[in-house]
Amino acid sequence: QEQLVESGGGLEQPGGSLRLSCAASGTIFKIYDMGWYRQAPGKQREVVATLTHGGHTEYPDSVEGRFTISRDSAKNTLYLQMNNLKSEDTAVYYCNAFPARHDYWGQGTQVTVSS
Repeated sequence: QEQLVESGGGLEQPGGSLRLSCAASGTIFKIYDMGWYRQAPGKQREVVATLTHGGHTEYPDSVEGRFTISRDSAKNTLYLQMNNLKSEDTAVYYCNAFPARHDYWGQGTQVTVSS
């Protein structure tokens, strides 16, 4: 049973940075492309970063140039570096395969951007 555990969230001021981590058990990184997702209160979950096996990354315009997705395959860990945070980045952040698999959703990690 694959398990994904997100960590690294917290309270940060606008303009600050956070790095999220996603620890994976099993072989999920070897099988699937990966992504980071977020869900803000009252909004649908959205993709904020994707990473293919070949290293190709994609980001929506809302985070392009501020967020960076990466992975350490030896540590079975996926990262999301978030810089120049904005209040609209406040959300619960999740990692999952891309496209997402229903049975891989974890608890997520809360990111709050506020002064």
